[in-house]
Amino acid sequence: MITFLSGGTGTPKLLRGMLDLLEERDIAVIVNTAEDIWLSGNHLSPDVDTVMYLVAGVLNTDRWWGIRDDTYITHDLLARLGIEEFIAVGDRDRAVHVARGEMLRGGMRLTEATKALCERLGVRATVLPMTDSPVTTYVKTRQGEMHFQEYWVKHRGALAIEGVVRRSREPPVATPEVIAAIEASDAVVIGPSNPVTSISPILECAGVREALRRHRRVIAVSPFIGDAPISGPAAALMRASGREPSSAGTFGLYEDFVDVFIQDIRDPVEIEGALRLDTLMVYRGKSLDLAKSIVTLIYGY
Repeated sequence: MITFLSGGTGTPKLLRGMLDLLEERDIAVIVNTAEDIWLSGNHLSPDVDTVMYLVAGVLNTDRWWGIRDDTYITHDLLARLGIEEFIAVGDRDRAVHVARGEMLRGGMRLTEATKALCERLGVRATVLPMTDSPVTTYVKTRQGEMHFQEYWVKHRGALAIEGVVRRSREPPVATPEVIAAIEASDAVVIGPSNPVTSISPILECAGVREALRRHRRVIAVSPFIGDAPISGPAAALMRASGREPSSAGTFGLYEDFVDVFIQDIRDPVEIEGALRLDTLMVYRGKSLDLAKSIVTLIYGY
């Protein structure tokens, strides 16, 4: 089994290739939940849903968000009724959010709700929220602190940011299922997801970083080529967090536990001992090529 740390679109693009090589039951994915948000009474867990929909074969891979060919009748009618949602949620996607919200209000852990949704969608991979307690990423702007989703979706990442903070009622703790998945895996792979908002929240959950340090094989893929991220707002978020927006800055976040660090073949930044591969997964075949290289690295075939 290979366990992945995932958030945003970077790791899911790698998972797209892995699903062509591995049995679903041999894949476990620990997912960032610090971008979760309640919207119109329903619970969105965007990074969990991206993984879940990908494995179920229904993800809209044009934008790596929501369900392919979804409709927006409810969203449009809500707008006419004066309920302005800054996230355009599709009707089938909304049904998942409604179901999860009901499960959570009924007393289920987020881990249990995710397992139930996966079973009903025919997902056989293990999809694990990083923690069962609410954690939220906020960005500091001149307009004040705002939820990361508001910054990235409503404002399209166009606001200048001065810092990134995590808010929670209590320090987040990794679930027993998360630690078990790390310990049972042949390797842990951190895909090229945003280091600040996608991967760091997972690493901040008590028990995760310690489990990674104990593991014999942890592989991380840089999301940067030079000082530019392959996608998303990673550069601005790294700067706001006081880190260099590059593979060097990313390696600095992971160096206490990573065994193999992968950089893109075009990256001008030099990290001693790094493995160079083509990490630009612009279409399915590129995802498969990178996945093959990583599987060979792990299993030797």
